[in-house]
Amino acid sequence: MAIKSLQTLISEIINQIKTISADEAHEMFKNENCNLIDIREINELENTGKVEGASHIPRGMLEVYLDPNSPVFQNGQIDQNKEFILFCAGGVRSALAVKSLKDMGYQKVSHIDGGFGSMSTSKFKII
Repeated sequence: MAIKSLQTLISEIINQIKTISADEAHEMFKNENCNLIDIREINELENTGKVEGASHIPRGMLEVYLDPNSPVFQNGQIDQNKEFILFCAGGVRSALAVKSLKDMGYQKVSHIDGGFGSMSTSKFKII
C-alpha cells in the first residue's frame, strides 16, 4: 500500500467535513452558538496572538480533552450541545482534527477555512 501525501489526505477529508468561513464562525461565536477552539501550539499563540474568547486545546491533546470523561467536560468548560469550531494557523491541522472528532462520534464539528490567518483579517478580536 502506498503512503498518501498530506495533500491527498486533506483532499479526501475536505469532502467529509464541514468547513466554514471566518465570518460564519464569528456570527456563531457572537451569538454564543459554538465552542471556538484554538488547536495551535502555545508558542504560536505567544508569537501571533490569541482570538479573544477562544478556548485553547493544543492539537496533540484534543482527543484527550474532548473525551466526555475528561476534566474539561466535568468542569463545564465545553458545552457539548453547541457546535465545535476548530482552527489552527492555516486550516490543515484543524481539518485533520475535525475528521478525528467525527471518528469519535461528534456530529456538530467544523473548522475555519484559512484558520487563524483568515480570522485575523475578520471581525474576531486578536489579543
